[in-house]
Amino acid sequence: MEDEDAGPGGGGEASPPHHAAASGDRARDMAASPTSSRSVTQTVNGSHRFVIQGYSLAKGMGVGKHIASETFTVGGYQWAIYFYPDGKNPEDNSAYVSVFIALASEGTDVRALFELTLLDQSGKGKHKVHSHFDRSLESGPYTLKYRGSMWGYKRFFRRTALETSDFLKDDCLKINCTVGVVVSTMDYSRPHAIEVPESDIGYHFGTLLDTQEGVDVIFRVAGEEFHAHKLVLAARSSFFRSEFFDHESDEEKNEADGSNEIKEIVIDDMDPKVFKAVLHFIYRDNLVNDDELSASSSDCSIFDTLAGKLMAAADKYELPRLRLLCESYLCKQISVNSVATTLALADQHHAMELKSVCLKFAAENLSGNKT
Repeated sequence: MEDEDAGPGGGGEASPPHHAAASGDRARDMAASPTSSRSVTQTVNGSHRFVIQGYSLAKGMGVGKHIASETFTVGGYQWAIYFYPDGKNPEDNSAYVSVFIALASEGTDVRALFELTLLDQSGKGKHKVHSHFDRSLESGPYTLKYRGSMWGYKRFFRRTALETSDFLKDDCLKINCTVGVVVSTMDYSRPHAIEVPESDIGYHFGTLLDTQEGVDVIFRVAGEEFHAHKLVLAARSSFFRSEFFDHESDEEKNEADGSNEIKEIVIDDMDPKVFKAVLHFIYRDNLVNDDELSASSSDCSIFDTLAGKLMAAADKYELPRLRLLCESYLCKQISVNSVATTLALADQHHAMELKSVCLKFAAENLSGNKT
């Protein structure tokens, strides 16, 4: 009789288990490469300045009633600063002003760190700072359960002391608020990764402009010539698309397709350097370098700077991204002396973002200078 269960020396029946074991060993060897993961918890920080003009008129509005800042976004959530000129706590009998930061958008269990700074307006830099950031190791971040949840101080500052301090100037208070929203991400290793470089399409189109290969339109601007490609201009600007293609009949389009004739356009209302900067943007999708932009910025009206003229050109040629880039650049140059002309420029060329910044800047910095 044959044994039903073969032992270690039980003949040919033992061979298959031996091969299976070897295969399992190889599988374990192949899967032995170590892996790792890392949990990263950090804060996404953002700040907002809240200017309270007319403090004396806000007094007396009532305990528990507040003035709210414009909402601002940090970490994907909307926030607002609440200032209580008569305090938030009825038991304090309006002896203190209260300041709170509120979650102004939908959210559940949003964890965050906060800092409130009352600015010293004497120039001495002796600001009053209430910070949760430097106490995070002791108590951890604060958790806001739902929209409307707040963090702050019922007794932020005693009113009698505030009204005789350097924090109040020209009936104005300035409060800086910093919010740090806690976010966690998982970083884990991958056995293989392929880096993808940034897009270089702007470089290639810029090269096409520089080499003038395949050009089919020439612009004559104050005695200078600029060569370009109608299709590129039309793809980037609805103005040029209409100029080159919208009014052509089918017969004219067919004739153009079979013709090597170069179209010539005369521009008599623009400086050559401005039109060159327009072409630079159309082909490269960015502004000319800061040296060129700032070269014309001193000792002249904002209307006469390269950035100001370029924004006017963006409006003319229907290039909204170029206009926004100019707005961003000009926004950084705003001062008490330039805000009025910058506002006029923005209004003339439909630069709504820049106009809004100018109006806010004027409200915060010029109202106290009235006599």
